Amino acid sequence: MSVVTTQMHGDIAVVTIDNPPVNAASQAVRQGLMNALMATEKSKPAAVVLTCAGRTFVAGADIREFDKPFLEPGLPELLNAIESATRPWIAAIHGTALGGGCELALACSHRIGAATAKIGLPEVNLGLIPGAGGTVRLPRLIDPIDAARLAITGKPIGAREATKLGLFDAIAEGDLLEAAVELAKDAADKPMRAPLLTRAAPEVDQATWDAAISKLTAKARGQNSPHEAAAAVRDALDHDGPAALKLERERFMRLKGSPQSAALRYIFFAERTVGKSPRTKGVAPRPLAQIGIIGGGTMGAGIAAAALLSGLKVQMIERNQDAANAGAARVEGILGGSLKRGLITEAKHDALHANFEAASDYAELGEADLVIEAVFEDMDVKKEVFAALEAACKPEAVLATNTSYLDINEIAASVKDPSRVVGLHFFSPAHIMKLLEIVVPEALADDVLATAIQFAKIVRKLPVLAGVCDGFIANRIMSSYRREADYLLEDGALPYEVDAAMRNFGMPMGIFEMQDLAGLDIGWAARKRRAATRPASERYVDIPDRICKQGNFGRKTGRGWYLYDDGKPTRDPEVEALIISESARKGITRKKFTEEELMARILGCMQNEGAAILSEGIAASREDIDVTMVNAFGFPRWKGGPMFMKGA
Repeated sequence: MSVVTTQMHGDIAVVTIDNPPVNAASQAVRQGLMNALMATEKSKPAAVVLTCAGRTFVAGADIREFDKPFLEPGLPELLNAIESATRPWIAAIHGTALGGGCELALACSHRIGAATAKIGLPEVNLGLIPGAGGTVRLPRLIDPIDAARLAITGKPIGAREATKLGLFDAIAEGDLLEAAVELAKDAADKPMRAPLLTRAAPEVDQATWDAAISKLTAKARGQNSPHEAAAAVRDALDHDGPAALKLERERFMRLKGSPQSAALRYIFFAERTVGKSPRTKGVAPRPLAQIGIIGGGTMGAGIAAAALLSGLKVQMIERNQDAANAGAARVEGILGGSLKRGLITEAKHDALHANFEAASDYAELGEADLVIEAVFEDMDVKKEVFAALEAACKPEAVLATNTSYLDINEIAASVKDPSRVVGLHFFSPAHIMKLLEIVVPEALADDVLATAIQFAKIVRKLPVLAGVCDGFIANRIMSSYRREADYLLEDGALPYEVDAAMRNFGMPMGIFEMQDLAGLDIGWAARKRRAATRPASERYVDIPDRICKQGNFGRKTGRGWYLYDDGKPTRDPEVEALIISESARKGITRKKFTEEELMARILGCMQNEGAAILSEGIAASREDIDVTMVNAFGFPRWKGGPMFMKGA
């Protein structure tokens, strides 16, 4: 059966793409559309409606074809042909029209969207720019700076904004297809619109343009494609349609073969393959409707908010009612922020409150399907919590710990049925950060693992499975390169130099800035816990411990690796003097490092630790490690991850 079919609705031809799961613009779709175009040009209906079956409009090109031999018809040729049709083409958009899907919609003479539809040009997220006219047609349809914003940021917009900008002609109030057919009838009675490629590009004041583009590309850091997208839109303003289309295609083809695009395509596919286990094939997860959260601190409140926003009922438990009230206030702060930013309605906000309670009695957890412990990082404290959970919860309830480092096998062994204990390691802020490490202890039941994976999907997290070890994947690697950064201090570097090297590499912040933000006392507690088992031969740097002993824990105390007199980090002469004196005390001759040398040591440490994690079976693949590093610590996506860079 063809993936593109045509049916008549009176004198309106309805062309439907049905290429699950997301109607990607594969060769079969392109050929089907070309055939439909030729047929409708011959049969001459009053107009043509282009729609898609399933849950979405065309959500992009078929990325799997990028590294294969080219197959005609190409998308640019197809879209040029549709734009030159002698009958109006109306794109009826539901779900998402992204990348090639957006370009397909732009080639149509009219566009109508469902109220929930989204449209955008996310090619920059794959190290590319639109390659079939997106940067050429869009600034001829809407304000060029808005067009540049869509191409540079890659962020889609909703139907309401698309209509306001002029990208959509209308929003369907009822049935989308019926509304599209009505729009088609109206379009058929009016003169044909001029194709976008033939329209003159609007003029934009150069100073206004430069200021807008500078702001839009500010967060690109080392990624090339946002700058290329800006240049492509500028080309569209400076050249006629066909010439700009040729320049766009040249940029697209050059970027498609670039290392950055290869890395971004790798991480794109990696994020869609992680979080799966052969153990859960055909295994049904346990019910998930009511969630318990133990602890109302920053982490517990974030987990609670994530669960609530995903439609789950949440019962929070704290040590006393005052603490429970404080935890509830933290949750409300998050939900109130979502309301203020327009992410949820007043009615939704009220409904979320109705699904949430905070108390101090574990007996309230009797109907919970999953309980997540998020208390202080201390083994004895966590065992006490699990003993209380075992007494209060139903036998089939899944018990999870949010520990960052502790031995989950030991926690599981503290209850009568260790098969129901799993690790769910969130990253702060838990309602925002995408990554969720699912830590698999030895006794874990398959259906409990399936439940953990299902929970990750419900709360829209990116699950990565990890084995039990100190720090699992993310924090084990981070601890390793943090130690290497400490060695670099003794060997000749200063904190601001290491942090600058990491930022210039593409990380959102350096390791010392990150520690100050999280709180130096967290790492200090972990080091004290490991002290008894630390090998005598292991190199140990005392500098961070000495900073902590002075009561300096980072931003929250106004001083850590940096000073924070005005809330912004500035170099601390006392810390730098301490570092230099420690080198002298240990007889280390300090040397000057280039940024490349600093990053070679840090990156090499990440890769070596990653290799050890793979060899020990803590992670199943290099993709697990790279996805973790990109989503936990902001390793630059356009570099693919440390293991991708190593070629492991």
